[in-house]
Amino acid sequence: MSHNGPDRKDRVPSPTESSSSRGNVVDHHAANVTDDVPAAPRRVPDPNKHMIVVQPLKRAEMQVTHGLYGSLLQGLGSIVGICGMIPCCPFPNPFREVQQGSVGLVSRFGQFYKSVDPGLVQVNVCTESLRIVDVKIQISPIGRQSVITRDNVNVEIDSVIYFQICNPYRSAFGITDLRQALIERAQTTLRHVVGARAVQSVVTEREAIAFEIAEIVGDVADKWGVAIEGILIKDIIFSPEVSASLSSAAQQKRLGESKVIAARAEVDSARLMRQAADILASPAAMQIRQLEALQAMAKSGNSKVIFVPMQLQSDVVGQLASGSGGGSNFGSAIQSESGEGAVNRAGLLNSMANM
Repeated sequence: MSHNGPDRKDRVPSPTESSSSRGNVVDHHAANVTDDVPAAPRRVPDPNKHMIVVQPLKRAEMQVTHGLYGSLLQGLGSIVGICGMIPCCPFPNPFREVQQGSVGLVSRFGQFYKSVDPGLVQVNVCTESLRIVDVKIQISPIGRQSVITRDNVNVEIDSVIYFQICNPYRSAFGITDLRQALIERAQTTLRHVVGARAVQSVVTEREAIAFEIAEIVGDVADKWGVAIEGILIKDIIFSPEVSASLSSAAQQKRLGESKVIAARAEVDSARLMRQAADILASPAAMQIRQLEALQAMAKSGNSKVIFVPMQLQSDVVGQLASGSGGGSNFGSAIQSESGEGAVNRAGLLNSMANM
């Protein structure tokens, strides 16, 4: 198997690939996979343009053949692999499976050699090893953390982190335990962010807290070849005393709002009643109401007591004294008066005469 065949992944050709010396195994001027990346504004990953990147290698960085020993091992591995292709043969099978959603990293003599796509991959059983890296979105619980807020309130926060490996080379060879490193970093950042806020802010601004934690952790995770998809705060647990205090504060707030609404309703009701009183206080309206009350009382067959206003009583007495008593006298009284008051008085007199 030749070691200078092209990778199946897209790689950026190095300017020193054809001019480097074969005697130099490692280019010491090349950037290390664990070096700090210059700080830049972090962009939100676009799902449509998400691409898995494998660290490109220079030809000078590839493993040398180690002379006769390396050639012997290569030949022995090829022979053993051919024998292993036979079914029921005790020799190891040189073919390995890489599942969809994963990337295979082939190492020769312990050094990274090439990356392979999902499918059936042939390796040299004596000199090469295959490491499979999962590049699907992964979910890891951060664990319940006890945090003291800025106003000295102890809360417990349960959350999870979503991440995806976007550079298998860095995640496999740049850090020992990627998952544990992400969890530890997320826990530390969670304590820092929540500790700088008041308890009321922690309750009402969950999304802002989760976004801030994801931004801080994502800047560090980029160096490890990982993209942080998001952090979700599942639950915030308070002590019974704090829960009772928050519940009491919410009840008092709702009670105050209800009192304000009731007071506004009373003000509107008083304003409408004042307008109605102004309308009903006019002389014409009061006289109409008096006549309606007298007519309603006259329709009843029982004995009744009628309270007649002084002005109306004097008018009635004057009309009775000036006439001979009868229906025709009331008609002449109507002609002697003008306006709505005369008509109303005449109607009242007719009602009283018929009683």
